[in-house]
Amino acid sequence: MTRVPRQRQQGGPGSVEALYPFLYSGTADLPAVLEEARLSTVAKAHEILGLRRQIGSRDGARLVSCARAAAARFSAGGRLLTFGNGGSATDAQQLATLFLYPGGTARPLPAIGLASDIAVLTSLSNDIGVDVVFARQIAAFGRPTDIAVGLSTSGNSPNLLRAFDEASRRGLLTVGIAGYNGGKMAELDSLDYLFVASSESIHRIQEVQTTIYHVLWELIIAELGPQQAAP
Repeated sequence: MTRVPRQRQQGGPGSVEALYPFLYSGTADLPAVLEEARLSTVAKAHEILGLRRQIGSRDGARLVSCARAAAARFSAGGRLLTFGNGGSATDAQQLATLFLYPGGTARPLPAIGLASDIAVLTSLSNDIGVDVVFARQIAAFGRPTDIAVGLSTSGNSPNLLRAFDEASRRGLLTVGIAGYNGGKMAELDSLDYLFVASSESIHRIQEVQTTIYHVLWELIIAELGPQQAAP
């Protein structure tokens, strides 16, 4: 079994030891380790539940308003454009997939994940720069009836900031989902809606962000009503 190097075990807040101190305490008491693991899991669950309640209390009305605005765009023939970096790129793609292939009887809605085309991403990054990988795609695809949703844990990603500015300039509905205190996204005039998962933990931020975009999807579907049967 590969052992974690001692210097990594004793690292800062992002180290394995900091996340799971009970695994590196030197104890051989298995029941004690299992109890600490249980308490850690319960504490994380309480934290995420508290953050979700905070979002519902603070942003419930704005989530409804955003969903109504997005539903109006879809009704006018609009599409959803999603984007993010790293783990947020995965969330952005999952969001696009949720709209495209919701399953069950829910109506599918047009959506494009801007982080999913590796040829486009690498060519823009190589030929121009990483900062334009989403803005250039919005300039190419974006229409005034569309919706642009960008996700970032920090809220500081330059390529998201440029994408929102481009989307706003073209008349798209712009929605940001960030963490911490919103970062630079909180300073943008080009965002119509910003939802912030106020936590210092990337794990909790991403869990709450998932809740936010699932709630938005449910509200949009409810606003649009039942899908019309084909003639």
